[in-house]
Amino acid sequence: MSTTIGSKVALAAPHRAAVDAGRHAVSAGGNALDAALAAATALTVVYPHQCALGGDLVALVRLPGPDGPGSAAVHAVVSAGAAPAALTPTGLPGPAMPRQGPHTVTVPGVVAGWQALASLGARLPLSDPLRYAQGLAERGSTVTAGLRRALGSRAEAVLADPGLRALFAPDGDLPATGARFTQPALARTLAHLADDPASFYHGEIADRLVAGLRAAGGLHTAADFAAHHAEVVPALATRLGPDTWWAAPPPTAGPLLLGVAAAAGGDTALLDACLRAVQVRLRHLGDPRTAPVNIPAILALDSRDDPGPATPWSEPPAHGDTVAVSASDDSGLSVVLIQSVFQTFGAGLLEPRTGIVLHNRGAAFSLDPASPARLTPGSRPPHTLCPLIVDSPTGVLAIGCQGGRAQPWILAQVAPVLLADPEQDPADVLARPRWVVGDVDLGHDRTTLVAEPGLGAVLAAARSRDLPVDERAGPEDIAGHVQLTRHRVAPDGTTRLDAASDPRADGAGELIEEGRR
Repeated sequence: MSTTIGSKVALAAPHRAAVDAGRHAVSAGGNALDAALAAATALTVVYPHQCALGGDLVALVRLPGPDGPGSAAVHAVVSAGAAPAALTPTGLPGPAMPRQGPHTVTVPGVVAGWQALASLGARLPLSDPLRYAQGLAERGSTVTAGLRRALGSRAEAVLADPGLRALFAPDGDLPATGARFTQPALARTLAHLADDPASFYHGEIADRLVAGLRAAGGLHTAADFAAHHAEVVPALATRLGPDTWWAAPPPTAGPLLLGVAAAAGGDTALLDACLRAVQVRLRHLGDPRTAPVNIPAILALDSRDDPGPATPWSEPPAHGDTVAVSASDDSGLSVVLIQSVFQTFGAGLLEPRTGIVLHNRGAAFSLDPASPARLTPGSRPPHTLCPLIVDSPTGVLAIGCQGGRAQPWILAQVAPVLLADPEQDPADVLARPRWVVGDVDLGHDRTTLVAEPGLGAVLAAARSRDLPVDERAGPEDIAGHVQLTRHRVAPDGTTRLDAASDPRADGAGELIEEGRR
């Protein structure tokens, strides 16, 4: 007699094709990790302006323990790439860090991040989601309204790069919303990686990327790619009342999020915490492998006794070109991952033989030798990616968002509301108005509050502090695209799963249930 095994996975992603990929993985026997990996690989095909094989990845994975919630382990996967060893400030073409082009391309970490995630307990081989994504690239994708806006916003760069132009404007005209585009070169790369994912760093794919970057003027070498590995380390933790908040370590903004959450308590306190965090990020966030990074000062949002960099540097806006995926299953396994090309279409380079769009994460380096974000050979730039997992007495929240440097401020507004009342509909919470603070990342020349309508209290608090206010007329992408799942234990001991996708995005949150014999 056969036994039916039930598998339930909650999945949230910003594109329907990613949710479909996750459903396919669960139908094949996959768990939350498999669903997240399937969604992540699919997104590199259908959202090339936001994430790609040529970007970075940061993730958190909560593995259920044998003795209940208190024995769970939360791992951070940080697959952020380093600058080429030969790249120094004196080797740049000008006195400032460029915003795009080959010198902004750090070694892409996405593929190594996927390998690390799969090793933490995925049921399916990594070749499964890679081959599914290969099929998407071969069959073609539809130009969404978001992709069309991105193409319009970077039209000059798209038309100037031979790879991007061949994909999106072979006849000289950018495609309309609803048009289909296929990616045969990317499909071949995905097929190759399905057979040998290590070749991204040690084989044929690495060789092609190095050759393409050097032809564009980059200083990358095979040794730079071979040196990359994804870090799998214990996540940073902060205890806030009965809840434990988990985040990734530097060079990510994880400790900033934990610091803001610890200091917050209502709109006014949260605003003040975020304003301090803007300065703390400038003074303290960088790569602990190559610069001193004061994690206790970041967690305390403290920069009073630190002189900081000699001169502030103008880190470019990320324009929200990031995707978050969240998945939880009925075993208590939860994962939230974020992957990104940083700015729209990254460095403005698509390597033609591989079909890979390359990120410009290196544009976030500082050229000030006193900055922890300074450009040095083999260093990693400060990262905006900021996933969050919260363990509470009622369950586990796995949440992430796009939103550039505002990700900590966004998550610090959403997560406490969900934790305060686990019975409320998470979709309703994500639809509430939000605010962010920033400067050039929000299109302003000085620190400014940008708010959606209906936030009178925080607007009043900002004005009382002489903080400039930019009140928008409706929901804004700049307020982030949040994706979340929850694994809850009801009072009667039963397990409940929820998923929600931000209404500002084009995705979905779904509970996927698959019985198999």
